[in-house]
Amino acid sequence: MKASKITSNGRVTIPADLRKKYRLTLGTRVNLIEEKEGVKIIPVTNETIRVNVEFLGIKGKSLLKTLMEEKKIEREL
Repeated sequence: MKASKITSNGRVTIPADLRKKYRLTLGTRVNLIEEKEGVKIIPVTNETIRVNVEFLGIKGKSLLKTLMEEKKIEREL
């Protein structure tokens, strides 16, 4: 297990070996997922996006268009 401290600005430094292992470079976006045990950090990669697009069934459609369609359905409920 690796450890790090949180700065006064709420920033956490990810150890270099983990950044290298998970290919976390400057500007890499991450999702923060709250779980019972704590917070999970998931890098947003092309693979993550591909899997979510397939899961949502929007392959070949605009993500914005799909989200707008979903919002319309929510308003009707």
